[in-house]
Amino acid sequence: MDPYSPIPQAEGTITVAIEDFAHLPDSDQGLGELIPARMMLLRDERGTGRLFVNDLNGLLYSITYDGKVTPYLELNAERWNLQLELAGRPKGFQSFAFHPQFADIGKPGHGRFYTLIDTKATAPTPDYLADPSLRAHDTVLLEWVAKDPSAAVYDGDEPRELLRVQQPHFAHNGGMLSFRPQATQQDADYGLLYMGIGDGGRGSDPQRLARNLGRIFGKILRIDPLGSNSVNGKYGIPDSNPFASDGSDATLGEIYASGLRNPQRMAWDSKTGAFFVLDIGQNVIEEISIVTPGADLGWSDWEGSFRHNRRKAKSDVLPAGPRSDSAVSFPFLEFDQLDPLLELNPHKKNLPVGNPPSAAITGIVIYRDGPLAKLADKLLFGDSPSGEVFYVAADEPPKDGWKPKHIRRVLFEREKRTMTLLEIIQETNVVQRRRRPNPRADLRFGTGPNGQVFLLNKADGVIRRLVPQVDESKG
Repeated sequence: MDPYSPIPQAEGTITVAIEDFAHLPDSDQGLGELIPARMMLLRDERGTGRLFVNDLNGLLYSITYDGKVTPYLELNAERWNLQLELAGRPKGFQSFAFHPQFADIGKPGHGRFYTLIDTKATAPTPDYLADPSLRAHDTVLLEWVAKDPSAAVYDGDEPRELLRVQQPHFAHNGGMLSFRPQATQQDADYGLLYMGIGDGGRGSDPQRLARNLGRIFGKILRIDPLGSNSVNGKYGIPDSNPFASDGSDATLGEIYASGLRNPQRMAWDSKTGAFFVLDIGQNVIEEISIVTPGADLGWSDWEGSFRHNRRKAKSDVLPAGPRSDSAVSFPFLEFDQLDPLLELNPHKKNLPVGNPPSAAITGIVIYRDGPLAKLADKLLFGDSPSGEVFYVAADEPPKDGWKPKHIRRVLFEREKRTMTLLEIIQETNVVQRRRRPNPRADLRFGTGPNGQVFLLNKADGVIRRLVPQVDESKG
């Protein structure tokens, strides 16, 4: 399959400066050795004047705006007895989100934040399951309540469980948690928590869970964490959800969108309000979609814009009839996992057998306002294994229909050299005297106050910040 021209190596490349911002300590995954923190998500909690970042291995850190790191909460501490499942690359402390009223004294959301974890503690009855005979581990949504939101470390009691999903396999589990950051108290969306759930982890979704509106897998959920009208009585289902008031017992009211494989990242455009979701593909297509209430993204009948070849799932998609199903919301942007640019970094050649595919989309930042003038009105995303960072124009598609986006690279200036993120990480690994330079970046993005953009990774423990180049700041 070659639906698009390859991403050019040099044409349209934007170069921005990059600097070290903060360093997270190595963590112990129970393997008898310390490894770099497996950073997943960084976000600004404006009410406390701090950033927060989570390590997949079970730690939540706070970071001052000048880069000082403090452990805030250890989810694997014995007092919580959460028994995080950490075996294998994709499991552990997946995501977190602070209620928009976290710092507001006297408000219902005061002190409340939420974590999504994978756990080995499978004795409790799950709220949702795919197959009673299959239970690899559980994915659990927890609510924590800090007594003093400004405290340096978490000072509250044990968490409250809101929702438990029995995972049939070890991959495509929980995704990202987020409140819409631009929502105000006058918006119907205010205080509603979005949550991604993968399709259950088997190739090609053999039970066809992702498009089944009666199953939780392969979905974006939207819930009210302070409500109580769910089946288990532990959270609320907003009346405005697309299937909450459809009168059908065959649909789940929590569902906001369906037909996803592994929805790991989401973001809202502060200018247009558009809701973007990234979905990691199986073997061919990586995609970003604009998601509307009730949208069906098509997996596993579709992989991006193309019919998924279920009979030959590890090879190809079917070329006939792209974008030919009116019931499916097709991607805003997509690219082929075999794009030659993803071979520029040597990550594939050095990976041990059994690692994920060569590409896995990550991001996403819609950059509208801030000091990085070169990135204005650009949508930023990346490829997690290689650490390549890309951009497209944010203000598309054209009015007369869809066409492939012009994907271009973002490179980084460091010590008067132009480099990729993976090259920077590998140089840092040498300075750190790691056993070998890491062959993959495992890139993630973060955002902070005043239009700041951060790059995270799982290879060297360094959080980096994009900054204007010298000539740009003078101009």
